[in-house]
Amino acid sequence: MQVRTEKKILIVGIELVIAMLHVVGIGRYSTNEMFILFTSYFSDLVLPFGFYFLLIIAADKIVFLRRKWIRAVVMIAIPSGAEILQYFGVYALGRTFDPIDFLCYVIGVLVALLVDLVLEKTVAFWKDIRIHNN
Repeated sequence: MQVRTEKKILIVGIELVIAMLHVVGIGRYSTNEMFILFTSYFSDLVLPFGFYFLLIIAADKIVFLRRKWIRAVVMIAIPSGAEILQYFGVYALGRTFDPIDFLCYVIGVLVALLVDLVLEKTVAFWKDIRIHNN
C-alpha cells in the first residue's frame, strides 16, 4: 500500500524538526550538566525516533518493514550494532562506547511507536493509510 502525500509531508516535518534541533543545539545554551547530557544522549534518542518514521516511507518498497514491531527492532538493532562495534574499537556512527546509549535507542523507538499509535488514533490520513497487519 502506498504512503500518501500527507503522511510523507508530516514525516518530512518530523525530520526537519529533528535536524533543526541538532543545528540549534538546545543543550548548547544551558548549564554545563545539561550541555553534557545533550551532547552525550540527544542524538541517541532522536535519531532512532526519526529513522523509525523514515522506515514507514520505505515500507512502500520494502515489504517486511510494514509491521510496526519490525520497524522498531530494525531501529534498535542498527545503532546497537554500531555501538557494539565501538566497543571493539571500530568507529561506526560514533567513537565512544557507552552502554547507556542502548537504553536511549530503546526509549527513542518506544516514543516513536507511541507517537505512531497516537497519530493513528487522532489524524485521519494517518489512520486511513495504515498498512495492514501492523
